[in-house]
Amino acid sequence: MSLEEKIDIVKSILKDKDVAIAFSGGADSTLLAYLSSEVSKGTLAITIDNHLMPTDFIEHAKRACASFEIDHHIIDLNFYKDKDFLLNDSKRCFTCRNLMYSEIKKAAQENNFNFICDGNNISDLVADRPGILITYENEFKTPFIEAKLTSKEIHEYLDKNNIPYSKSTTCLATRIPTDTPITKEKIERISYCEDYILKNTDCEIVKVRDFEKFSICEVDKINEIIGNDKFKQINDELKSIGYSKVTLDLSPIDDNDEIHLDYNNGSFSYKLPFTINIEKTKNQLQDEIIHENDQKIELEKITITKNGSIHGNGFENKKKALDSFMNVLPKLRRNI
Repeated sequence: MSLEEKIDIVKSILKDKDVAIAFSGGADSTLLAYLSSEVSKGTLAITIDNHLMPTDFIEHAKRACASFEIDHHIIDLNFYKDKDFLLNDSKRCFTCRNLMYSEIKKAAQENNFNFICDGNNISDLVADRPGILITYENEFKTPFIEAKLTSKEIHEYLDKNNIPYSKSTTCLATRIPTDTPITKEKIERISYCEDYILKNTDCEIVKVRDFEKFSICEVDKINEIIGNDKFKQINDELKSIGYSKVTLDLSPIDDNDEIHLDYNNGSFSYKLPFTINIEKTKNQLQDEIIHENDQKIELEKITITKNGSIHGNGFENKKKALDSFMNVLPKLRRNI
């Protein structure tokens, strides 16, 4: 299926509806808002200000909504007041989305927007992002998943059509290792460091991982730091505000996620970065199941195992194998 055909599927899902969107201003939600503005009856973008986002996050979101001429609702939700979130345990992202989506759903319904959706795409389903369970629980629609759009395809469409979007929309709490408490001081230090690197280089995406006394800098343009000898300047500045060691991750940030199957002679295998809740997944698959036990579920051509391994066989080609794999992904229910 071509990219344009997938976009047409999204448009058909949104057409003539009153659409509310969980809106960050990043690639996914921007494309969703843009398409909705073209075909829906009305569009309401809802943005959560949790006090932990990158600088200018709200202003970017405002500008995008204004350019699409859609309504924009901003909800102030101070995460510093939520003790469970600040604990920063392994359920942090689940807790975060639960807090946000309950408010988004409430705001949408109060404004008579009952078709509520988010920008999750099909490649999000093979990443370690437990927040997708909140999307399912709140019954948010996921047009990009239905259309089987990947992150790479979404970026391709945005760039091809000159649709601007923010490349820095991830919560700064994600820079702090789990089981390490989140504090305002840590977030402010991370924010300062990221802003400093952005202002002093041509990098567009910067993430500074905070490990108390040392930091790991991730950027999308490594040569901007290495090739231009800016590493000493950055090193000195980050050390001046408390880091004893500043390191650079030599793997550049790449948000163009795809799904690559290990395919050979009609068979494929894929290892997900999480385990599968067999019972909840069975409820989603229902009549498709041929055999099941507490360790695995067997479908006609695909076997789903509790440890997150997915195996397929009997496919004519890789394209059909990938399509079947993508059909199964939205029906999986993971453990946290």
